[in-house]
Amino acid sequence: MRQNEAPGASAKLSASARLSASTRLTSFVAAASWDDIAAHGREAKRSILNFFATALGSSYDPVVTSALRALSPFAGTATSAIIGRMERLDALSASFVNAISANLLDFDDTHLDTIIHPAAPVAAPVLALAEARGFSGRDVITAFVLGVDVECRIGNAVSPGHYKRGWHITSTCGVFGAAAACAKLLGLPADQIAHAIGIAASQSAGIVENLPSAAKNVSVGNAARNGLFAALLAEQGYTASPLAIEGPLGWAQAMGDEPNLARMFDGLGQSFEIAKNTYKPYPAGIVFHAVIDACFKLRARIDGDIDSIAAVTVRGSALLLARGDRAVRNERDARVSIHHCAACALLLGAAGVVEFSEITVARPDIAALRERVRAELDASLPDGAARVELELRSGERLEEIVMNARGSLADPLSDADIESKLRAGLVLGGSDWDADGIIDAVWRLDTLKDVSSLISAPRRPSGR
Repeated sequence: MRQNEAPGASAKLSASARLSASTRLTSFVAAASWDDIAAHGREAKRSILNFFATALGSSYDPVVTSALRALSPFAGTATSAIIGRMERLDALSASFVNAISANLLDFDDTHLDTIIHPAAPVAAPVLALAEARGFSGRDVITAFVLGVDVECRIGNAVSPGHYKRGWHITSTCGVFGAAAACAKLLGLPADQIAHAIGIAASQSAGIVENLPSAAKNVSVGNAARNGLFAALLAEQGYTASPLAIEGPLGWAQAMGDEPNLARMFDGLGQSFEIAKNTYKPYPAGIVFHAVIDACFKLRARIDGDIDSIAAVTVRGSALLLARGDRAVRNERDARVSIHHCAACALLLGAAGVVEFSEITVARPDIAALRERVRAELDASLPDGAARVELELRSGERLEEIVMNARGSLADPLSDADIESKLRAGLVLGGSDWDADGIIDAVWRLDTLKDVSSLISAPRRPSGR
């Protein structure tokens, strides 16, 4: 920043500079090839494998079934699979349903700098479009990596103010990633990719207030579908303002607090945001994972003697408290509750899908322990860290601090962990798709000439 330059002045660019900023992102996407992103192919496969794991876990959830019932009477030619199910829909509708399914359990991947869940809004339309048009695995991986880069870079530019204002950043930025990825998959030139992103800016929506309800997933589904729609419109000649994101009345100014547009281009083409992707071991908001890990450690220290606990204090950042210091009325509340995460980890020694189900949420012993948990601000802790203290009836106090939760970049899930997550998700979702077939196809994705072999409803052989 130059001397005497006001904070946030990076958002107040001249018209020519703004145009340059807009074209830099789309020019890079248009020019990038498999050779540019091949080094990140393994991480892309891990993310897509995790996408299948979470979508399979929700494949027959009532929310997914309701979405199918709503869309099916109006759907076009059935070109694309609904993950884990027999039904097929047109690519736009399949994008919507599969993105909902992948995001439903709060078990999807996370870009920690922005708290964007990158795969659901990008992988869903890319795979649906690739199946409909017959694209190769390398085409899919290239488009996916670039789409994730775009959504997270735009998220970087408006973080953290955008989320704090109440915008659900996975939805609002995911639409840009979906548009860029689908435009790349369609082979559009830079100017049409720019139009696709500009069209996406007019379809960006999603609010944090709806996180404890199914409406949260509607905005994630819309991000996937609307991003694909934006690319298809651009392919047909639709145009948008070249300053749709960074203009004085553009998306960034309207939806962010003092956006830092320069952050969109830090290391552009040299580093990729997918390298910062993480995968959840627990189906809860990412900021609660350190709480769970700390409580597991404390449970071991008291040898599971929950009756000895008089009180539990969870300390963390303002984001942790804003997201999780809430009453628990249902399973969606539970997935974003400090109190429920602590109670399950301490009482049950587990934090899987069952522990966040309605049956567990309603258990009297869990509810009673939730009442003994209080949340306090500790401004010294970064987002994603937690300090948990037990006050025992004996008067003794025990404390654990977790700075890097399991699943973070410092303690990542292994390939085998993600494969196990997929197998467990398939059982949970009640699907008859073939786990071994999906896992094998994802790891070989860059060799597939047509991705239909991955997503055309692979079934388990009879007798398995």
